[in-house]
Amino acid sequence: MTDLAIAAALAVELRDRFCEYVHLDPFTLPDPFTDKDDCAYAVALDRENLNMVVAMFANKKETLPQLPWSTILGDRLAKVSMSKQDALVLKRELMPKETNNFYPYRRNGRISGYAMFAFQICGQR
Repeated sequence: MTDLAIAAALAVELRDRFCEYVHLDPFTLPDPFTDKDDCAYAVALDRENLNMVVAMFANKKETLPQLPWSTILGDRLAKVSMSKQDALVLKRELMPKETNNFYPYRRNGRISGYAMFAFQICGQR
């Protein structure tokens, strides 16, 4: 239970820094894991406990400049890229609810990706 509380607190801090660079919609949308999605998947992990997932991102592959991830993540978190299949397995483990788990985020008024944070986690592990 302590790990979940730490992950949730880190996720709230991450969300606040993330929102300095993007507009995070206040509602969730269907999960981005479709046959036609054009996303690159990554997770934010706690550097002090690499088993602790703080957030999952599905970033659309587009021409906008990359976000300043080192600033957004700070010193405590690390961003690790993963395949869509691995991301889906991890998502199902952490958030077994099948739909509407990801908050869309916008840049220049367009959805640029999706984020799921640890404070939403309802999985068993």
